[in-house]
Parts: sequence; structure tokens; C-alpha cells
Amino acid sequence: MLEKYGHGGDLLTATELYGGKVGAFLDFSANINPLGPPPGLLEMVREMLASVTAYPDPGHRIFKGLLAETLGVPGEWLTVGNGAAECMALLLLALAPNRVGLAEPCFSEYRQLSEQFGAEVLAVQGTRENGYRAGVKELSGLLDQVELLFLGQPNNPNGIQYSWDDLKLLAEKAERCGTYLAVDEAFIDFIEPEQRVSLLPELTRFPHTVLIRSMTKFYAIPGLRLGFTIAHPSLAAAMAGKQVTWSVNTLALLAGEACLTSGEGYERYTRKLITEQRKLLQKELISLGCDVLPGEANFLLCGLPQPWTAADMQACLGDSGILVRSCAMYPGLGPEHIRIAVKGHEDNRTLLMRIEETIRAQRRGSEK
Repeated sequence: MLEKYGHGGDLLTATELYGGKVGAFLDFSANINPLGPPPGLLEMVREMLASVTAYPDPGHRIFKGLLAETLGVPGEWLTVGNGAAECMALLLLALAPNRVGLAEPCFSEYRQLSEQFGAEVLAVQGTRENGYRAGVKELSGLLDQVELLFLGQPNNPNGIQYSWDDLKLLAEKAERCGTYLAVDEAFIDFIEPEQRVSLLPELTRFPHTVLIRSMTKFYAIPGLRLGFTIAHPSLAAAMAGKQVTWSVNTLALLAGEACLTSGEGYERYTRKLITEQRKLLQKELISLGCDVLPGEANFLLCGLPQPWTAADMQACLGDSGILVRSCAMYPGLGPEHIRIAVKGHEDNRTLLMRIEETIRAQRRGSEK
């Protein structure tokens, strides 16, 4: 299984399974900006390599200052972490909940971290009819039973947002019952600003709501690890109090500063490319008999046509040097589900051609 450690993008495991070199795969299993980092960022990192001889700033002050200015929030509302995953861990450490709620299917790290830190996990299930989003009634009921609820916005692996009315209702309910609502917005930058549904503009009304964001996916720096949370200062301080000193390295902070000052051209072109190519992938996959959700981020959840399973398709594509993410292990999804990242036009065409060849070959074989 490619997801040996529970995630996509594991190129070393791919080489063990399919052979070849680590960098030779066309990787649709990890949802990273196909443009790569902003122009000039890699050169800047190379020039700053000598800075690794000094300790990073434990207060992340320059990056945090730029981030506060960009988001229009006070710096004391921000906590910077070694990727969004560390931010989730810090939230769990700060709150020490006995029970954590999930809306499945969802990012596997919510459950893994919660159980790792000793919490019992309670979950409600999304349905295909609702795009695998959980019903707001079920989520509201779950808030009464837990001390912390994780919610993806847009959610991984289905890539769909909850409505503004639903988010507001849940945030208001969280205030009434004293439960914390953690809204994971790791992929929200891939959505056009006017189409994003976020509680950020009204976050001061909801001290029990925390927003989690990632720099690594949109800006294509997953190897450097950089994420942050936006939360009431008392919670932000509690999270920072649980953080290991220097957990965010110097190069990650410098890269974050460069990303925030890279200009709007890179961001606009990224969203334009993703929107166009996502529509192309969805249309072509449906024509091949797949059940594809209309995602809003840089990936698509796809149900393969019978008799294909995710494991079979993953193996066939892997032998051709192409990686996709099996979603068969997500609670609520089936053995036929895969997740496909949105890449550039040529890469997407290569994937579609290979999937079509694979499906047609199987159909010819079954007709003999």
C-alpha cells in the first residue's frame, strides 16, 4: 500500500513498491501547487543557507508581523507552527480534551493526533448526497458531546466547503456549549477570495473558534513545514506555551516571509490554473464512468467505475510512474475511491490518458 504512513506524497515508499527513482514519479497523491514555489523563493533559500548556523527566532516575530498585516489581525491572535499538523497538536495539548468530534470522511491526522494525546473520538458521517459533508444538525449535536470539534473547510478528501449559515450556526453553538470549533482552512487559498467561506472576518465574535491554515500546500513548500492558527489571544498563548522551542526552523520562516511578499500575480495565476484544470479533470473523469465530486480546492474525490478498486488502479498507475491517493481507508468511503491532485495541463492529460488506457484494457479483457 502506498499510504504506508497514512498520507500521500510518500515517494520513498513508491520507489519500494514500483521501482525507479524518487524524483521520477508524476505525483497526484499530494495536493501541492503545480506551479511550485513563488518565483525566486528557491534562490532565496539557497542564498540564506548560511543562516542555519544561527538559532531561529523562537517568537517568529518577522513572519508573524507580516502575517498579521496580510490577514488584518493582531499578532497576539497568531500561533506559528511546524506545519498545520503541529498546530493541531498544539491545540490538543492546550485544551487537553477528553472527547474530540470529527465529521468523516476527513483528514486522518485529526483522529490520529486526538487518539495519540489520549482523547476519545466521536464522529458523524457525511453522505454522498451531501457531497460527503456531515449534516449541520448532526454536527450541532456532536458539539454537545465533545470539547473540541475538527471541521475541514474545504474538507479533505472531498474538497467541498460548508455554507456560511452552517459555519455561523456551529460557531454560535460552540459558544453556547463551551466547545471549541477548529476549522481547518489548509486549502482555502486555492479558492477565489469572493468564493471562500470563512469565519475570519467575524472571528472576534467567536472566542471558541480557531482557524488552522497551511503555507505548505498553496506555496509548494511541504518539505519546509509551515502553518499557523488564528485564535483568541488566550488560546493562542496557551498553544504557544505547549510548543517546543525552535520547532519552526529558520529556512521555513524565511520562506514564509518570501511567500507573503511574493505579489498577487502568482496567487491569481495559481487559482486560475487550478479552476480551469479541475473542471477539465472532472469532465474527462466523468466521461470515463467515474463518480467525481465537484470539489472547490486543488484535488478531486473520484469513485472508480466497477469493477475497479483504488488498490488496483493505484498499482496499475504506479507501474507507469503515476501516483494517486487511495481513499479506501477513509471512514465512509468505499474501496473504489481515489483522490487526484490537480496539476498542470500536460500532466493532467498524461494521467487521463493512462486511466483511460487502463479502464479500456480491462473492458476489452472482460469482453473476451
